[in-house]
Amino acid sequence: MFHDLGLDERFRSSGRRFEVDSADEARRFLRGHGIPEDSVRRVWTAIALHTTPGIPQFMEPEVALLTAGVEYDVLGIGYHDISDADRDAITRLHPRPDFKRRILRAFTDGIAPRPDTTFGNVKVDVLAHYLPGFRRRDFVDTILDSPWPE
Repeated sequence: MFHDLGLDERFRSSGRRFEVDSADEARRFLRGHGIPEDSVRRVWTAIALHTTPGIPQFMEPEVALLTAGVEYDVLGIGYHDISDADRDAITRLHPRPDFKRRILRAFTDGIAPRPDTTFGNVKVDVLAHYLPGFRRRDFVDTILDSPWPE
């Protein structure tokens, strides 16, 4: 429920990754409802890492499951693992009108004001594709431009 909340306009000037803003809001909500701290921590971690492929699948089930759900919903990973009938039933209850265009617009709008937060994650591709003049930071250049003499 909270995993993309950090894309909302009220967070766009935070200077932080939208995933962290989302995770912090979930933590605030859960603590406000007396949820045990261990559960709060797992939810925070799941949301904070949901756009970081290759790590969540090896973590607690809640962390792995959120990323798997996002990958299925947004990227289509595992699309054929669910039957056509089940998928049709789900999309009748939760339609996806113009989903691809709308999700990409939400990503662009939510992260364009804080482009440096895309360094090292998959959202850099969104800005590279949709934000005119965007120049992605390069890891090698970052190392070479480090203030360390050697």
